[in-house]
Amino acid sequence: MNPSPPAPPVLVLTEDETLLDDLLRLCAAANAPAEVVHGHEPAATAWSTARLVLVGDDWALTRGRPPSRRAGVVLVGNNLDDHTIWQRGVAIGAETVLHLPDAEKVLADRIADAVETVGDPAPTIGVIPGRGGAGASTLAAALALAAARTGHRTTLVDADPGGGGLDLLLGAERLTGPRWPDFATTRGRMSWAAVADALPRVHGVSLLSWTRAAGRHPTGEAMASVLGAARRGGGAVVVDLPRGADEATTAALSRLDLGLLVVPGDLRSVAAARITATTAGRLVRDLRLVVRPGAALPAAEVSRLLDLPLAGEVPDQRRLCPAVDAGEPPGRDAAAPLGAFCEALVRRTLPAPARPRSAGRHSHGTAAPDGPGAHEAAAPFLPAQRRRA
Repeated sequence: MNPSPPAPPVLVLTEDETLLDDLLRLCAAANAPAEVVHGHEPAATAWSTARLVLVGDDWALTRGRPPSRRAGVVLVGNNLDDHTIWQRGVAIGAETVLHLPDAEKVLADRIADAVETVGDPAPTIGVIPGRGGAGASTLAAALALAAARTGHRTTLVDADPGGGGLDLLLGAERLTGPRWPDFATTRGRMSWAAVADALPRVHGVSLLSWTRAAGRHPTGEAMASVLGAARRGGGAVVVDLPRGADEATTAALSRLDLGLLVVPGDLRSVAAARITATTAGRLVRDLRLVVRPGAALPAAEVSRLLDLPLAGEVPDQRRLCPAVDAGEPPGRDAAAPLGAFCEALVRRTLPAPARPRSAGRHSHGTAAPDGPGAHEAAAPFLPAQRRRA
């Protein structure tokens, strides 16, 4: 016996042919299959399983209450002067009331959200260098690999045009697929399903990187479009950021759920990181510190000097450069110190994936050591949390 096909994500309830044409046109533009109910009540299964229910005001007027209360119901009308529509919206449990044609763009985005969003928006982690050569790109790549290894659908966004390209760091420079110049002038909403299918995939990570040829840098609007689409795709998003604060970087920083400022443990690095910490701190809702061991300053002292909670101390990486030069992506080996450190950080800061893959526990590295900021770093990551003022 063949299984039943999946129900369309959008359920449309209306007898108004003009309104129906408009709603189906918007669904088609968002590539959203829709089930239309005419002349009868919707089946209980269709009502409960649709991601979005569009109820025409004509249906609300003649049919009254729906089968049950549920989220994701939008009441759609076309008479701005009829203020009683709000009463009907309350009666059917609508989350909002929209009028066409005025709210067409809002409704189009709402339909696209229903199709593209696979769950909660993907938590977005940005890795920011406190100074040049701090190792932020290495940590970003290792975090993305750790997230994919622990079962997260992972996107790695290389937002540093001067970094040489994360595709080189991951050994993916020969893989085909779009790079940043292809998205440099993107505006508005993007379909992440189409983008993710085209991006190069390396070690379970979807990668958006750079080319070595001269090309356009993304605008702030392009960066916002790309990160917004990646977040709707679900899973986890890791962004490798530069030290500067241009339009695109500012757009990225303001969309992070968690920022990790990477600072070597020496006095000059701490001095250089102060400016970056101040700039990023104004935009990132939760900014924390990752310290690279140095001879001069312990991680707890760096945390105190920069007044940032400590997310962890990266283990010794003296053998990392030769491995990367030999084609081994940083952090790929879960048993090595960097891989184990990143897995510990991912497990502590990201929600558990729906279907986690099996992974061993390792004790290499020190994630969230005792000391200033250790309590904040050990707390589970919550996208809504705010960095302290």
